[in-house]
Amino acid sequence: MGDFHQGGTITTLHNLTRRPLEELEAELVEFSKNRPIGLVLPSLYSELEGPALGNIVEELSKVPYLSQIVIGLDRADSAQYTHAREYFSKLPQPHHILWNDGPKLKAIDEKLRTKGLAPQQRGKGCNVWYCFGYMLASGRARAVALHDCDIVTYDRSLLARLVYPVAHPGFSFYFCKGYYARAAGGSLHGRVSRLFVTPLIRSLKRIVGPVEYLDYLDSFRYPLAGEFSLHADVLHDLRIPSDWGLEIGVLSEVQRNYSRSRLCQVDVADIYDHKHQTLSAEDPGAGLSKMSNDIAKALFRKLATQGHVFSQGSFRTLKATYYRIALDFVEAYHKDALMNGLGFDRHAEEQAVEVFVQSIVRAGEQFLQNPMETPFIPSWNRVVSAYPTVQQELLAAVE
Repeated sequence: MGDFHQGGTITTLHNLTRRPLEELEAELVEFSKNRPIGLVLPSLYSELEGPALGNIVEELSKVPYLSQIVIGLDRADSAQYTHAREYFSKLPQPHHILWNDGPKLKAIDEKLRTKGLAPQQRGKGCNVWYCFGYMLASGRARAVALHDCDIVTYDRSLLARLVYPVAHPGFSFYFCKGYYARAAGGSLHGRVSRLFVTPLIRSLKRIVGPVEYLDYLDSFRYPLAGEFSLHADVLHDLRIPSDWGLEIGVLSEVQRNYSRSRLCQVDVADIYDHKHQTLSAEDPGAGLSKMSNDIAKALFRKLATQGHVFSQGSFRTLKATYYRIALDFVEAYHKDALMNGLGFDRHAEEQAVEVFVQSIVRAGEQFLQNPMETPFIPSWNRVVSAYPTVQQELLAAVE
């Protein structure tokens, strides 16, 4: 049983009881009659060969309330795309695959590129952006959920709890973020969130002073969760980052466009485990090193748009402040792990903090050298304005 504390500035929807999944799904079936529900699954082809996706597809095949499933398929050749169609054919719901490496979608991407509207880099952000564009073009869903395809501990209750807040006709939420405890296999996980994002936000609060945006981010229990749901109307104006700043960027966008009363977070799983990224201490362009670098830059850019000025001196101060706070977090999580009988490698935790310190320094240098960098993909409203037939072309290419 979770706690019932409402902390921060957004509504938290807890898991207070063991409510039967059948009850939730029965309500969602009723909600879906007036507010159709869709699901986006961004996937690498390699995940079709992994340990998680088979179970996810099996669980989704039992979901009674989905009107549409959109699968974004990356890094697949023609034979692999054919295999993917067969792989997902067991889904009884209407579903479509966006073959992002196929000739039809690449042709659309090239047209957008000539107008300066295409994603700057391939990856999850680009995949999700095209899936959202297809969702808008098809018009088959009013409430849209998204979750990753590498969740080893997946069961369909995660989806039900994730989409419920935006599907319920009596709620006014336009966006909902999932959260969960990253403790599986006898150990604590989620290092980037535990040891980087939260300590960095707390450090920025000390340096730049009281900032509504930082209080907002600090309200999320797991800001880097890849699971969220939203009202389809949100997709029109949503700008999606194409780098590892995707989750922070989406939170920033909905905070800019909607009042706090329209945003919430929900407890979606007792346990959650997925594919773990390597720390990549020796390669700043990969793994958690790259992820933390992109997240830091996303935070710096957002604060700069609100009038905060950064210099080399402020980044040196931030580095020192972060390091002290992060080490305090290591100490706190060490005690938490011991009390819960979880394994805890203190040396590895402090190594991660040292890598994250370097990410802050590197991100600060990159921000100062290129303050005009804009990794956001344009909103679909802007794209349609410049290229009025793009959604019809996207719909035809996929279907």
